[in-house]
Amino acid sequence: MNEEALLARASEERERIFQRYERGRENLIGQIDPWEDPEFEDYHKTDRYGFIHDERLPQKTGPQKVNIEVEREKKWVKMLTHWDSPATKEKLHRRIYKGIPNSLRIKVWCKLMDVNKIKSANPGKFQEMLKLAKLWSTDVRQIDSDVNRQFREHQFYRERYSEKQCSLFNVLCAYSMYNSEVGYCQGMSGLAGVLLMYMDEEDAFWALAVLLSDKKYAMHGLYIEGFPKLTRFLEHHDKILTKFMPKLKHHFDKFGLDAILYSLKWFFVCFVERVPFSLCLRVWDIYLLDGERVVTAMAYTILKLHKKAIMKLNDMDLIVNYIQVKLHKDFGFEDDMVIYHLERSMEELKRAKLDYPGPPPPNELPKRQLGLFVEPDKKSKIGQRAENFSETEKQARATVILRREKAAIELQELRVSQSDTVSGNLEASLPTSRTTSDESLGSDHFTHL
Repeated sequence: MNEEALLARASEERERIFQRYERGRENLIGQIDPWEDPEFEDYHKTDRYGFIHDERLPQKTGPQKVNIEVEREKKWVKMLTHWDSPATKEKLHRRIYKGIPNSLRIKVWCKLMDVNKIKSANPGKFQEMLKLAKLWSTDVRQIDSDVNRQFREHQFYRERYSEKQCSLFNVLCAYSMYNSEVGYCQGMSGLAGVLLMYMDEEDAFWALAVLLSDKKYAMHGLYIEGFPKLTRFLEHHDKILTKFMPKLKHHFDKFGLDAILYSLKWFFVCFVERVPFSLCLRVWDIYLLDGERVVTAMAYTILKLHKKAIMKLNDMDLIVNYIQVKLHKDFGFEDDMVIYHLERSMEELKRAKLDYPGPPPPNELPKRQLGLFVEPDKKSKIGQRAENFSETEKQARATVILRREKAAIELQELRVSQSDTVSGNLEASLPTSRTTSDESLGSDHFTHL
């Protein structure tokens, strides 16, 4: 097939995908494949956040707790009315750490991210980017695929081409044109999906823009080619483990468990689908207030709270399953208790000057003007993959290999040390051959992002 035919086919596919979202579920009756709609049962299994569960939920919140929440809402309404007052600034930190009432979360999040300011400064920009995406976005197929997977156990997203699925598609497509360096990267659907649970399309679009480009959050560096911020945060996480939990670090090294294998969603989507949603929201509340130091502290807190249980697991897969799956279903601690320990962790790390990984270096920040249209090259238009890795991709791959080899060396040193202790053999030495090849990189855990 020649180049013109490939371009035409890509254009037709993009238009076909857009048309389905524009028509919406009501106009696609009989055209949605059965596999696209998961089966869920009665609404008594839906929690207060809209997630559908396999088993009957415990009784709803008791009257005493409801009364407390009502009183807290009154205080928050007053704060929102006088947002810029000294009294609000004085109370804001303490009250956010106590938790934002769910009914007011949309207003507080928009205030914390100053969404209205950036939206007012860019009238019509969201609609402009969405129109450009329909004509030019090379990420439409991947976005469509991820929208079909994201939060399908939530009422808003359970039905294919539902209103919120269409909004999620629109936000991600528009952003793929707004930020031409990032375009779209897997993981962003989780961020936008949470924002859309509380915001409309345009507010969610601008909130996503703030999360990626504002230096307080600077998530741009997580999603650009090579994932430079991920590398920096993994190194910082290793420093924290080495200083405060050396036994756990040795336990991980013993089974060849690099942090990259269990922490991707901690850093990429701020713990979405890695802790229960109620706790995730509490962490997001604090993250939007205090920025990225919250992420490093929460990563430390999770391992600190579950250190004893993890130390009993003698298999890499069991450890990863515990951290990624088990804790998502049942964290084992009340949300208030976790936030208490998170605060203590932030104080502990601050005393050790390890609370903040440092400001983002230039390579983690946007270089191109945001919102400026950049026409994709022909290879991108037809969906053709590059034949060779770019220099940035090579560097990222080398970094992961280096981390795996370092972990393997530390593991070997640990084994030698243990062997010497048992046998008294002081002449043991490390093997000279490489223990980790390019082929054993574990790319499924990394390059799919």
